[in-house]
Amino acid sequence: MTRIAALQTSSSDDVDSNLARIAGLLPEARDQGCEVVALPECFAFMQRSREQLLETSEHYGSGVIQDWLAEQSARHGMYIIAGSVPLRSADPQRITNTLLVYNNHGICIKRYDKIFLFDVSLPEGESYRESSYTVAGNALGVVETPAGRIGLSVCYDLRFPEMYRELVARGARVLAVPAAFSASTGRDHWHPLLRARAIENTCYVVAPAQFGTHNQARRTWGHTLVLDPWGKVLAERRSGWGIIHAEIVEERLDEVRSRLPSLDHLRPDLF
Repeated sequence: MTRIAALQTSSSDDVDSNLARIAGLLPEARDQGCEVVALPECFAFMQRSREQLLETSEHYGSGVIQDWLAEQSARHGMYIIAGSVPLRSADPQRITNTLLVYNNHGICIKRYDKIFLFDVSLPEGESYRESSYTVAGNALGVVETPAGRIGLSVCYDLRFPEMYRELVARGARVLAVPAAFSASTGRDHWHPLLRARAIENTCYVVAPAQFGTHNQARRTWGHTLVLDPWGKVLAERRSGWGIIHAEIVEERLDEVRSRLPSLDHLRPDLF
């Protein structure tokens, strides 16, 4: 049994302010006995413009945000799933939207670049073209942690179930879904999609989220969640800065997979 935490933020374009506020919340996770804590997408920086994003992006391995993650994970003795950090790419006009995992000694042990990019026009007039400033990743990420083997994803990835099936094929027992999910889609899709990913893969799901209005323009849904392999909500924070936590129980996952062995009934020869 391992305790895992998920942190909810309403981040701005002020990196120092965001990191300071998150640093004030991390001791709560540590004091609750959590060995792993997950941060939402864009936790350190929610940009106003493409130019500001490019200016704030870091080279992989060093920078204000990455140095802070290394220091905080070592200080508190916790693994941190940091999703996500803007990193520089080979294209000077685009970044990678990158989830980084740090162990309890402050060492970055895994990198995952968001694969599916949010290029949509929503009914309420919102329009997003993530590909205009982001280079898509091309490799899946799975990492060993005290909470078990965790499959990595970011936000819009949630809508592509084949990705999670492959993460499970690679041994994932927990699925991490850090997000800055739009409010207009979140009210109808956030809970159903997360529950579906938990149920169909018989996995725990940890989904730290952004909430509120950012920079007077972008609105995100919040509702940070931890779900069990049956799709039951173990913990939820609907709005406001803060932390939720829950227990990852290996025996519970094995019990669900034994009672409902859908993963054993796959027919890859047909698809």
